Amino acid sequence: MPLVSPVDKVDLAMIDSPKVTVVIPVYNREKYVGDAIDSILAQTFPDFELLVIDDGSTDGSVEIVRSYNDPRLRLVCNETNLGVPKTRNRGIQFARGKYLAFLDSDDWAYPERLSKQVAFLDSHPDYAAVGSWIKWMDEEGRSLRRIRRKPVLPDEIAAQRLFRQGIENSASMARTVVLREYGHQEEYDLSEDFDLWSRIAAKHKLATLPEVLVRCRMHGGRISQENLRRKKDRRLTIYAAQLHALGIAFTDTDLERHFLLRSMRKQRFTPDLAYLEWAERWLLQLQEANQRAQSYPEPAFSEMLGRFWLKVCWYASMNLGWTVWRRFWRSPLRGRTWQGLQKPSSLYIPFLRHPKL
Repeated sequence: MPLVSPVDKVDLAMIDSPKVTVVIPVYNREKYVGDAIDSILAQTFPDFELLVIDDGSTDGSVEIVRSYNDPRLRLVCNETNLGVPKTRNRGIQFARGKYLAFLDSDDWAYPERLSKQVAFLDSHPDYAAVGSWIKWMDEEGRSLRRIRRKPVLPDEIAAQRLFRQGIENSASMARTVVLREYGHQEEYDLSEDFDLWSRIAAKHKLATLPEVLVRCRMHGGRISQENLRRKKDRRLTIYAAQLHALGIAFTDTDLERHFLLRSMRKQRFTPDLAYLEWAERWLLQLQEANQRAQSYPEPAFSEMLGRFWLKVCWYASMNLGWTVWRRFWRSPLRGRTWQGLQKPSSLYIPFLRHPKL
């Protein structure tokens, strides 16, 4: 049964001009969308509207949304299936809140999510958006042990945009005016969130709260093998655009190898000597190019490259043995590695100790 909030406890003035708009795009998620809606209606922060946009569902998703009797919930139905980027852009267009939070229709937000993210953006007017860590749950909503911990500081987030997404989209809250300026690239039917946050991080400060505020659901319908291949292709396109902007000459092989830098474990890839030699040259080339272009913040970018160099050597040593470490110690990349490794725990401390950053 839906959790129906008592109407008499809702300030109707908030509905017309809410502080936050929460956007949930839906496509054939009748099994999960009720949990996502319930988690938002149960938020401790009261000044929000929930904008659910159905993208042409053919199951019972729309009926489930309509079963809620809560004035904070608005339902918009696309006449045809437009896809995720266009549907999210419609959410940005229709949003009435100063801030906009995304939540996927199969995910679940902790009760304090909106309150904590609003407090951060209110007290940090120079930040465009804030995310949080996420925890995975299984198909039935049971909590799993896996937590995705994103970097929390703006320089770390901006430095990573050449490799991975700095903010979890389903855990993000941003200033609506910024999202309207950038929007999702509608030609990216996959990895559109990676592209969005990469472009925003290039010009604006982003942060991640170092705590779990969203649970993401793992289930068979989340992404297919075919979509995984297409998602990789989209990522390669995004990498290529950034490398062009950095002034780097590259081949298709370089792009494929660059992709592996961030996904060795997932791809079950163990570097051979040729990859090890390429990785050192490539990472040094990126570092040198950034010294000229200043596209990514330093020293965060060089420290990240150092960590990737350590990662490559670690995986390569499984096949090549300890000779790999002689190469590691002789590389100019080594110096920044240790500076970067001293930071992972301290990355999360400034938000706890220094709320003004």
